Formats: sequence, structure tokens, C-alpha cells
Amino acid sequence: MNSFLKNNKCFIIAELSANHGGDIEIAKETIRAAKRTGADAIKLQTYTADTITLDVKNDHFRIDQGTHWDGQYLYDLYKEAALPWAWHKELFELAKEEGLVCFSSPFDKTAVDFLEELDNPIYKVASFEITDIPLIKYIAEKGKPIIISTGIASIEDIELAIETCKSVGNDQITILKCTSAYPALAEDANLLTIQDIKDRFNVSSGLSDHTLGFEAPMVAVALGAQVIEKHFILDKKIGGPDAHFSLDEKEFAAMVQAVRKTEQLLGKPDYEMTAKKKQSREFSRSLFVAVDMNEGDIITEENIRSVRPNYGLHTKHLKDILGKKVTVNIKKGTPMSFDFIK
Repeated sequence: MNSFLKNNKCFIIAELSANHGGDIEIAKETIRAAKRTGADAIKLQTYTADTITLDVKNDHFRIDQGTHWDGQYLYDLYKEAALPWAWHKELFELAKEEGLVCFSSPFDKTAVDFLEELDNPIYKVASFEITDIPLIKYIAEKGKPIIISTGIASIEDIELAIETCKSVGNDQITILKCTSAYPALAEDANLLTIQDIKDRFNVSSGLSDHTLGFEAPMVAVALGAQVIEKHFILDKKIGGPDAHFSLDEKEFAAMVQAVRKTEQLLGKPDYEMTAKKKQSREFSRSLFVAVDMNEGDIITEENIRSVRPNYGLHTKHLKDILGKKVTVNIKKGTPMSFDFIK
């Protein structure tokens, strides 16, 4: 069991990502805003352009996949998006003051070492790093909960990542269904995978969501998601690489509220006869005298009927009393009773 999963409540992560605008004050206010939305955690990304790619300007490093970032070189994109490492300590401390869990996605071993100095409590492996087995092993060796996204993963990739964690004694594993498109289309979400992940791999599961809006997180929770991760931006006017598919404060707060409402609606398996349910049963059906009856009349389906409310015999007894004689005069609207039968 992952230590951050408590009380059967979905763990909601606000992903800061590149939504800092190159300004630490924006990053700080984003953390404060995440707390206001009701999020449980704020997630950072710890890399530099040099730790995630090469400064090379050839076609191998140029984005050309029909994305928002087409035409850019990887190095330039990551240089713009990176959160300065010098900010991390201050942001971790602020999140703690706000009562938020703060953790990060490292993209190489030096980032893991750096985050260990900050007592990073959870590690996130991004979708495109699920194939970096040495990095996953190095993270798992720290003995902390590890969350892995699966946006580009095959079943074999997921199995290998899980085996790698377990090989070093770390079974605090959460696997997130993810669609690596920005934004992702609803028809590509395949949220039924969330429960399949849990059943197939015997791990905690959830959703790292890139769809627009927050219908997907609501459905995901209904399908058993234990973690929801969503990109969060203070104000879309800030712009930046991830602004176009991030939720602002108002939208994120609405998502959190919707997720919590979904959890309330799901509740638990419940057959208890509460006082309210017992009271409401007064309006269920029972057997009543439907026409005035005289002593000696034969009970038929015309003179004894199943109607609301529930003050007469249970309807299951209709078959037992049909054809029998009543022993008294009975007025229409009288609850039927065995006392009236010969």
C-alpha cells in the first residue's frame, strides 16, 4: 500500500510542469492556488535541457508529429520549460507550509540525487521515461513510493518497469493510465484500462490526464482511480508550452469538487436498513381492500390489491389469501390482515 493513499480518497495532483512562466513568484502563487483548489499535492519536474536531451539541431531532434510544439527543437523546448533547480528548495518549503505534498519527476540520476537532498517523498516517472530502466531502478532503490505514467508504454514496458521496482524491494508502485497527446482526445482515453491495470499487475492505479475539461477524472474515479494527475496553471494568459491543455484555478477547483462529489456518490456497498430507509418503506406497496367487502365474500385480485402505502399484508401473501372468505365486513381502503380471513 502506498503511504500517500489514505481513507479511500483519490490523491489529486496538480502538475506545475512548465506553467511557471520563468518567474518564481508565479510558481509560488501557483502552489498557493493549488492549495485553494483542494488539491492534495503539487508536482514539479526536475531536469535541465542538458539532462533530458542534446543540443543538436538536426531532424532527429526537431518535433514533427502534428503537435502544438511542431517545428521546435527538443533542446530549445526543454530549456524554456525547465523549472530552475535553484527554486526547488523554496517551492518545497512553501508547499509544506501550505499543507501540500510536494514531489517531482526526475529525468536523470543527478536529479534523483538532488531531490533526495530535499527529502522528496514520492517519485514520478514520466510516460516517455518508462523505457529508461536504469533510471527507474535508481529511483526505486530510494525506497519511496513511485508513480509511473504509461502514455507510450506496451504491456511489456509496464511489466518490466514493475519488475525493476520489485527487484530492489520496492513494491510501493502506482501505475497511471495516460494518453501522450496534448491535448488528448476523449476517444483515446480508454479509461477502462485503469481497473485492468489494478487487476492485471496488482498495483495501485490512476489517471494522468491530458484531455480538456475534467469529465475524464470524474469517470476515472468512478472506475476506481486512486490517483488523478492534471496539469495546472495559475492563469492561461501566462502562456508557455503546456498552457493550452492545463486547467486554471477555477477549472481545477471545479474538477476537485466534481471528483469529491463522485466519491460521495460512489460511497460503499450498502444494504443497511437505516431509520430513513425504514421510514420511506411506509410508501412501498402492500395489500389493501380495494372495494367494500361483506362477511363471506371471496378474496379476489379485484377486491384485494397491491397498492401504496405499506400498512397492509406483504404482497408475497396475495397467493396465500386468494379464494378465501373474509369473516367480517371491511371498508375500502382498509389494510388487509390475516385477522379478516376464515
